[in-house]
Amino acid sequence: MDLVLVESPAKAKTINKYLGRGYEVLASFGHVRDLPAKSGSVDPDHNFRMLWEVDPKAQKRLNDIARAVKGATRLILATDPDREGEAISWHVLQVLKDKKALNGQAIQRVVFNAITKQAVTDAMKHPRGIDQPLVDAYLARRALDYLVGFTLSPVLWRKLPGARSAGRVQSVALRLVCDRELEIEKFVRQEYWSIIATLATPRQETFEARLVGADGKKLQRLDIGAGAQAEAFKRALESASFTVAAVEAKPLKRHPQPPFTTSTLQQEASRKLGFAPAHTMRVAQRLYEGIDVGGESVGLITYMRTDGVQIADEAVAAARRVIESDYGARYLPASPRRYEAKAKNAQEAHEAIRPTDLACRPREARRFLDADQAKLYELIWLRAVASQMESAELERTTVDITAKVADRLLDLRATGTVIKFDGFLTLYQEGRDEDAEDEEARRLPAMRTGERLTKRAIAAEQHFTEPPPRYSEASLVKRLEELGIGRPSTYASILQLLKDRKYVRLDKRRLYPEDRGRIVVAFLESFFAKYVEYDFTAGLEERLDLISNNEIPWREVLRDFWRDFIGTVDDIKDLKISEVIDALDALLAPHLFPPRADGGDPRQCPNCSTGRLTLKLSKYGAFIGCSNYPECRYTRPLSLLGDGAAEIGTKVLGVDPKSGLEVTLRSGRFGPYVQLGEGVEGEKPKRAGLPKGTAPEDVDLKKALALLSLPREVGRHPEDGEPIRAGIGRFGPYVQHGKTYANLESAADVFTVGLNRAVALLAEKVARGPRSRRFFGADPGRPLGEHPTKGGPIVAKNGRYGPYVSHAGVNATLPRDKTPETVTLDEAVALIDARAEHGAAAPNARRRKAARTAPETARPSPRPSAKAPANAAKKPAAAGKKSARRTTQAAE
Repeated sequence: MDLVLVESPAKAKTINKYLGRGYEVLASFGHVRDLPAKSGSVDPDHNFRMLWEVDPKAQKRLNDIARAVKGATRLILATDPDREGEAISWHVLQVLKDKKALNGQAIQRVVFNAITKQAVTDAMKHPRGIDQPLVDAYLARRALDYLVGFTLSPVLWRKLPGARSAGRVQSVALRLVCDRELEIEKFVRQEYWSIIATLATPRQETFEARLVGADGKKLQRLDIGAGAQAEAFKRALESASFTVAAVEAKPLKRHPQPPFTTSTLQQEASRKLGFAPAHTMRVAQRLYEGIDVGGESVGLITYMRTDGVQIADEAVAAARRVIESDYGARYLPASPRRYEAKAKNAQEAHEAIRPTDLACRPREARRFLDADQAKLYELIWLRAVASQMESAELERTTVDITAKVADRLLDLRATGTVIKFDGFLTLYQEGRDEDAEDEEARRLPAMRTGERLTKRAIAAEQHFTEPPPRYSEASLVKRLEELGIGRPSTYASILQLLKDRKYVRLDKRRLYPEDRGRIVVAFLESFFAKYVEYDFTAGLEERLDLISNNEIPWREVLRDFWRDFIGTVDDIKDLKISEVIDALDALLAPHLFPPRADGGDPRQCPNCSTGRLTLKLSKYGAFIGCSNYPECRYTRPLSLLGDGAAEIGTKVLGVDPKSGLEVTLRSGRFGPYVQLGEGVEGEKPKRAGLPKGTAPEDVDLKKALALLSLPREVGRHPEDGEPIRAGIGRFGPYVQHGKTYANLESAADVFTVGLNRAVALLAEKVARGPRSRRFFGADPGRPLGEHPTKGGPIVAKNGRYGPYVSHAGVNATLPRDKTPETVTLDEAVALIDARAEHGAAAPNARRRKAARTAPETARPSPRPSAKAPANAAKKPAAAGKKSARRTTQAAE
């Protein structure tokens, strides 16, 4: 009997069917051990010795593997074909050696890029040993991430209250987002004009041409900077005669893009499908591990963590057959296309992402897949097939036109592109991060040199330059890859971590840095500048890749890094928080205190006029406050409001007609709000925060009065005559009757919801039972899939006591580093199975809990004991628990 080890139970079940009798396939459920989340797990003083700890949830699985391997003739390690897969095989092997479970069995490593019968059986014919350089590269990366996290994060906690953690790659990715935001805030809009002439040929075909030159000089895009200048050109063209000076037509070819790598799949799924990178990888994992097709689990795509762009010869041949069958020989190039990776060291799995069977068209696969799986499979199929199609043939036409006005000559130009043969474009066209009008996509009518044209209209259009766009998840992944920072297989987790840490937020598919993130980046740039430099981080990645190629010892890379890094940490240990704040205040001054339009002091407090605005820190993060505190309590957030506009301070919107009090728009520590009057001594004025998604510049007197009127009475409840009110609370818009609250869909509903609708919403809430009344907005959960062995759906939810996964009445709490959005089916299965194993102890646990909560008179007298009282260790334990939580954050 041969023992085969894979990561997931879904893969184990499928591969067992493929291999048949003579093989036993077991799953490790991912990584089985890791560095403990405590100081000393990596010891630089002892040649970077690493202390590993077996995950308690993996202990039973490892025992099962150890028992099984004792009766096996061969141990075949068949984990994923990338660095992490190699590391899992190495870890399992080390644990088995520690358990002395191996007794001369042959140990082999096999890799397959797809979970199909042919791929698995072919892999079994070509075993190899553990790739030690790839394991060394994993060890170096894991040690570096640990050392940075557990050394730098405590410095952040001490020097920056409210900071969470810093990481080797996450901090550089965060800096990209913050730097882009700073560019936007510093951006000064510039006015410019374009002059467009609508002209007609002698055949009455119209087209548009742009003014590009005057009096022998070329005009660049920004050269016409004022309306008066534009109007002068317009008047001249109104009376001009137009002649075609030259017509040039150039043939062009547009070639297809290669099949997907990990990063290009994440980018395109974000652009075309709106998927977050983490969600893309979850869906791809399911397609790779296997989908139930006609009662058999079949892997539909190849391995989804890869830098490679080439695909296997048999896949190329299959794609060419599909192209010829579905689109005809005209769309099939004379020879197969070959692609080469642009990455300096494409060291992950080596084949691009493609369908395992290209003959399985999206319309045929759709009936076996859920909606997101079907969308992603179609995207992968289209890209893979299009990569082997004929190039598109285009013709770009440029027409130069002379406009004669008396003795003056003005130059105009029209451009257009015609698709002569669509080629691969009939199937697939790559998305773009920014939507922009493509003038060259226009089709021009036929024209000849010397032909006279007729003026139909002249238009002068005003424009303003735009700041660079904020990063989307797709464009940030693209930029990280361009800079060589991180590796594609880690991008999804990096982005998720930045969001989980509340360093960035995603709004309308754009990444905005939060104040907490900006202050962390400013701190790192002030005191750890080298370690958030793009070139340094990319250079370190290149050295890590050299380890995987067996070109440099992994401990040498660690020694070189640690020598300078620990010196920098030691240099700032004695810095006071006030010194840190002063340094950050000076560094961020151009962003925090931009020049005022009236030329006044940008640091002057708008509230008391005598105080000076400075950067301040609290446990909730950074904000701007007045130096006259507590006499003056003026505060505002770090971020500026509007496109490069300065903070609003206090903006008068008008006067309330009922009270005669002034209504103002202000910016506070928790964001912009509206206020009625100034209040009287001992009484605060009425205030209302702006609903989420409402821009301060969009708030006028009418909107402000509506917000200040909340909560409003919708009407009286027909059953008891008590009032029903609508308002906006901590958890969003709501209607309320007595102690029952029901959510509204949007802030606008607060002002429009009627009595009938409110009564219906409240009745629905009551019908859901007391728990839903206590915790409104109950989470329906995210379906993860079926339990591979027991059947039945597994769902990830947010509960009262935190996130958890649920299956058939068994609930298992998620680890601190997992959320319902990031947990995978395999991880959930492992947690639920571990929880179910301890289910027998649950009744005893409930009885113990009941005894603890029973009245003193109902409890049995405690037995005398020589041991210390039980409560003696409570406080230190609590402190230790808190410390452990922070230690875990550092590791992440």
